[in-house]
Amino acid sequence: MKKKLRNWILALLFAPAALLAQTEPEDIAMNQNEFQDAFYESLKQKGIENYDKAILSLEKCQKLEPNNATVIFELGKNYLALKDYKKAYESFEKATQIDPNNKWFWVGMYDVCYETRDWEQAIVIVNKLIQFKREYKEDLVSLYMNTQQFDKALALINELNESVGKSDMRDNYKMQILRDTKYQGAEKDNLLAAIKKNPKDEASYIALIYLYSESNQEDKAVEIAKQLEREIPTSDFAQVSLFKEHLNQADGAKAAKAMNTALASGKIDQKIKHRMLNEFLIFVKDKPQFEPDLDNAIGYFKDDKQVPVAKEIGKFYHSKKNWDKAAKYYEMHLAGASDDVEGTLLLFDVYTQKQQFDGMAKKAETMIELYPLQPQFYYYAGLAYNQQKNFKKAKDLLEMGLDYLVNDTALEINFNVQLGEAYNGLGDAKKKEAYFTKADKLLNKK
Repeated sequence: MKKKLRNWILALLFAPAALLAQTEPEDIAMNQNEFQDAFYESLKQKGIENYDKAILSLEKCQKLEPNNATVIFELGKNYLALKDYKKAYESFEKATQIDPNNKWFWVGMYDVCYETRDWEQAIVIVNKLIQFKREYKEDLVSLYMNTQQFDKALALINELNESVGKSDMRDNYKMQILRDTKYQGAEKDNLLAAIKKNPKDEASYIALIYLYSESNQEDKAVEIAKQLEREIPTSDFAQVSLFKEHLNQADGAKAAKAMNTALASGKIDQKIKHRMLNEFLIFVKDKPQFEPDLDNAIGYFKDDKQVPVAKEIGKFYHSKKNWDKAAKYYEMHLAGASDDVEGTLLLFDVYTQKQQFDGMAKKAETMIELYPLQPQFYYYAGLAYNQQKNFKKAKDLLEMGLDYLVNDTALEINFNVQLGEAYNGLGDAKKKEAYFTKADKLLNKK
C-alpha cells in the first residue's frame, strides 16, 4: 500500500525521466527511490506539523532535483507554516519562475502577502491570478480599498456590478467611497450613462436620486424621479416626485397617498422618507383634515431607532404653541418609550401650559422612581400637587428635589416659588415669605 501511494505521488506530481535522461539506469532507479522516500517523509512530517523535519526531507529532494517546482512549492508551504515569510515568498516565487502556469504557486505568494499585510504586492499577484480565475477580481476590490485606491475600486465595483450583479460587500464599499464628494461626480456620470443605456433599470435611478439628495441637489433628484416615473410608472420611487408635485398643487389627498406608498417601500432611503414626512407636516399644520394621514405616516417610523418621529412632530407643534397637538404626539411617542426623560419633561411642560395637572403628579412620581436624581421630576410633581391643593405632598417632594439641584438657576427659582406656594397653602407665612424672597433674589441676579 505504501509503495503504491509513493508511486501515485510521483506519477501525479513529477516527470523525472526527462531530468535524468543522461543518467545510468541503475542510478535512475536509486535516485527515484531516494527521492520518493524523502518526499513521502516530508508529506508525513508536514501532516503532523513537524515543519522543520519536513523541510530537511524536501532539501534532500531538492539536491536530487534542483529545479523541481513542486518540491520548491512544498518548501514554501512549510516555511509559511513556520511564519518564515521571507523564505516562503522566495520559494513560491522561484516555483512560479520554473512553472508560471501553475495557479497554486501564485496563490502561495498571495498567501504570504496576505499574512504580512503587504497589500501593494498582493495587488500585483492578484492581477496575475485573475488570468487563471476571474473571481479574484473580488479580492482586488478589497485590496484597492485597503490601499485607498478608491478610484480604481469604484471602477472595478461598477464593472463587477454590471457583469456579475451586485453584492452586499461591494455595496458597502461603494457607500464608503461615495461619502467623499470628490468621487460623487464620476459616479453621477456613470449612473446617467447607465440610465441612458438601460432606461428600465430602476436601481440606477434610485442610486442617482440618493446621490443628488445626499449632496443637497434636490431639484436634480426630483428631475430624475420624474424621469423614473415616466419610464417605470409602477416604481415606488416615482411616488417621491409625485408627492412633491401634489404638494406644489396643494392636493393634500393625493400627496398623502403618494407619501404612504413611498413610506411603505423598502427601496427608498430613510433620509428621503424623513424629508417627505417633514414636508407633509409643514403642509398640514393648519389643515386638521389631514391629521389622520399624518398619524398613519408616523406608524411607518415606529421602529426607527435614530429619529423618534412622533416626538419630533411634538416638538414642531410645541414651537408653534399648539399645546393640544404637541401633547398628542408626545404621548404617542411615550407610549413606546416611557423612560424617555426628555420626552417626558417636554410633555410635562405642555401639561403645565394647558393647566392639565390631573395625572401629571402621579406620572412625575413614577419618573422619580426611575430617575431619583433628576430634580425636574420633583419640581413637576410638586407643581401638580400644589395645583391640586395637596400642599403637604408638594412640600415634601419639592424639598427632596431641591437637594439634587446643581447649577440651574432658573429651576431653582421655580422650586422656591412652588415651595412658597406650598407653605402658603399650609398656613406658614414665615416660610412662604422666605422662599418667595429667595426666588426674587435669584431672579435679580440673572
